[in-house]
Amino acid sequence: MSTLALDAEALYLELLAGVRAMHRPGMHLIGVTSGGAWLAERLQRDMNLAERPGVISSSMHRDDYARRGMTAGAQTQIVFDVNDSNIILLDDVLFTGRTIRAVINELFDFGRPASVRLAVLVDRGGRELPIQADFCAARVALAANQSLALARSAAGVFSFNLEAC
Repeated sequence: MSTLALDAEALYLELLAGVRAMHRPGMHLIGVTSGGAWLAERLQRDMNLAERPGVISSSMHRDDYARRGMTAGAQTQIVFDVNDSNIILLDDVLFTGRTIRAVINELFDFGRPASVRLAVLVDRGGRELPIQADFCAARVALAANQSLALARSAAGVFSFNLEAC
């Protein structure tokens, strides 16, 4: 595992500015496990939002569930009524779009939101589904056999890990 020369903390500040610009009173944050949930927690703190962000898992709605099974990440926890809510969905890396499709299916198991906007730290391209972020802090090109994931230190500092698939 190697660390990519991409400054996750600087990109987080870009994400913070982008989410602040799209956030309106009454909107709710939901982070995709695990990197998106970390981002949502920190955004909630840095934006002085009273409500804890939701956490959403893609495990039960993935199209590769039979192959991957349950992941070790957190399970879905949404502390507000999803019906007619305006939601900002957060994830660390957008790639094929399959995880976002799965979490949207999971979200609709909880109700029908008025709107869902997607904000990501990094868009690495390679879409297999017509999913697009409303905001992304950076776009990077990686080989198809590489995986990029957000890491968080014990002190809460973000970095990226680049791994071969």
